[in-house]
Amino acid sequence: MKKVEAVIRKSKFLDVKKALHEVGVNFFSFWEVTGFGKENDDDDLSKVISNSTTEIERYYMSIVVNDDFEEVTIKAILDAAPTGEVGDGVIFVSPVNEVYRIRTGEKGPNTLR
Repeated sequence: MKKVEAVIRKSKFLDVKKALHEVGVNFFSFWEVTGFGKENDDDDLSKVISNSTTEIERYYMSIVVNDDFEEVTIKAILDAAPTGEVGDGVIFVSPVNEVYRIRTGEKGPNTLR
């Protein structure tokens, strides 16, 4: 199992949500977040200053999927989230050791279905 975490522009959230639904990812958690980062082109310092990404509204998405859904989940986000501008976001992928369904105590990958 994998945990796919994405920080995306708030303006692209509905597009990403739709894209995930279309590939069969129907559950995820999300939060409004703020933060700052630095993405730049060393050849043009004025571009970095004029393209500040600190004020873009963002959502942080957390999606746990079975291994066979990792690539389609990432592709859905990569296809739906970009605007082509600095500050479009980032995706993190990490392993998930175990999942438990609280209601039944069931554990393992089948809890994600």
